[in-house]
Amino acid sequence: MATQTKYRRVLLKASGEALMGEQHFGIDVSVVDRIAADIADARALGVEVGVVIGGGNIFRGVAVASKGGDRVTGDHMGMLATVINSLALRTSLAKLGVDAVVLSAIAMPELCESFSQRQATAYMNAGKVVIFAGGTGNPFFTTDSAAALRAAEIGADALFKGTQVDGVYSADPKKDAAAKRFERITHGEVIERGLAIMDTAAIALARENHIPIIVYSIHERGGFAAILKGEGRCTVVSDA
Repeated sequence: MATQTKYRRVLLKASGEALMGEQHFGIDVSVVDRIAADIADARALGVEVGVVIGGGNIFRGVAVASKGGDRVTGDHMGMLATVINSLALRTSLAKLGVDAVVLSAIAMPELCESFSQRQATAYMNAGKVVIFAGGTGNPFFTTDSAAALRAAEIGADALFKGTQVDGVYSADPKKDAAAKRFERITHGEVIERGLAIMDTAAIALARENHIPIIVYSIHERGGFAAILKGEGRCTVVSDA
């Protein structure tokens, strides 16, 4: 069980865009089901899993600001989008018999529980998958920052960043055929090179709390569990 894996407790950060699948907007239930299956595989290995999902498939606060709107209101709307995605993931996990709970940084008791570090840790200790919704609850902070923050709060051994590609590259491999892929890289090098895997605040927070970031393709079925078992393709961001 847990002895088969390198990490006992992890935080998975999935982009909202990943939930769209081939659609241009919204949620592709088949994609959410697949991500839920990956999480179920990790739980079967004895790994405790927390999850943060972005909201870009529904709404981005910066889109409002870029058109002259109020950034704070836009970010609040984006936080609501993450709650929608979190509820969708909880539903998919429930279909697989995986016990999951949504904790929101914004109080909405009719839909889900409010976040507290103590309650989140208690749920994880009890074996539940904990889905953190609502970002940090503050405007001007991304869900990447929320993922790094929650990873630190729950004492995660690693932060898994599910992306569109299979690791960290020196440039966008879809645009630059000469882009170099890294097997390992430090948090500092990511910041110095300006590699856009997560925002700078998230990288810095992970570094300060000695949390490695594992970057892998969220589109590869079984990839999450494979990496947990020491297999699979990914980039490890760590100063250790």
